[in-house]
Amino acid sequence: MDAIADTGYLVALFRKEDQHHAWATGLASELTLPLLTCEPVLAETAFHLKSSAHVLALLRRGGIRIAFDCASNLEHLRDLAARYDNRKPDLADLCLIRMSELHPRHAVITVDEDDFRVYRRNKREAIPLLTPPKK
Repeated sequence: MDAIADTGYLVALFRKEDQHHAWATGLASELTLPLLTCEPVLAETAFHLKSSAHVLALLRRGGIRIAFDCASNLEHLRDLAARYDNRKPDLADLCLIRMSELHPRHAVITVDEDDFRVYRRNKREAIPLLTPPKK
């Protein structure tokens, strides 16, 4: 399965004590590598893990690929930021919404279901998501 990785998924994958770790590791075997992502997601992941080692190793092994350029998509990101201003999206979320538009066959893997169920790609389309099961 082709997918775009959000921060919460990557953190859960590497942090054994994360509440979503079992889900993240189980899902990993179903995914087609490399996962796509953006630099803001990788920066957030390194911040939450308090180390860039896992992120750099994942990039080096080809498990994940940076597939987005903020500068080339600046106008789209600005428009998305204005559209979702009431939700105060961070740059990573804006990039993932845009990536979903650019890669429509890829689902976004996220633990942030509340926001991503509201966000729309191409203004009206629901973004296909892979999220942890509800408890």
